[in-house]
Amino acid sequence: MLKRAMDILFALLGLVVTAPVWGILMVAIKLEDGGPIFFGQDRWGKDGKAFRALKFRSMWVAKAQVATQACENDPRITWVGRLMRRTALDELPQILNILKGDMSFVGPRSLPINERQLNDPHPDLSDDAIPNFGVRSRVQPGLTGLAQICAPRDVSRRNKFRYDALYVRRRGLLLDLRLILLSIWISLKGGWERRARHAGIRSSVRA
Repeated sequence: MLKRAMDILFALLGLVVTAPVWGILMVAIKLEDGGPIFFGQDRWGKDGKAFRALKFRSMWVAKAQVATQACENDPRITWVGRLMRRTALDELPQILNILKGDMSFVGPRSLPINERQLNDPHPDLSDDAIPNFGVRSRVQPGLTGLAQICAPRDVSRRNKFRYDALYVRRRGLLLDLRLILLSIWISLKGGWERRARHAGIRSSVRA
């Protein structure tokens, strides 16, 4: 209940603080190619239930439906999209998903249904193919989390899910606050696309 209350409080505060940013991004996205501003995507939620996640569109319209995880210098990403991804501003509309209760501020990444990771020998999501998928599904997916911060983008899902399982075991309000503050710092630095592993928080969580 405390986690849900914190999610609602932070979501409402986030909407108020970022309202001018929403306006700027909406105009910039529309001016670049005239396409839709938002992009909806079906994703896995808690207990394997699907929900519709909302993002600012960061890819060209014809290529935004390709269910393959984005990579560095991905040609599908627009110029405005690259700026948003470095600061994670494309994720801002997911604040609405948090208010609805589909997501939390902190948790495992909400995986798009049928998404394929580049060079992944195990594309199917199950504990038989990739251990810890069931563990990470016990909690709500998050806007940020331990794997999002500590694991490089191109690391395999098997390794990312280890971070998710570690978060599920160690989760608590203090850890959530640390991850939120660290995420804000990375966003202000524009470092989401080139972040390195944050060994300090990783080792402290394991302790």
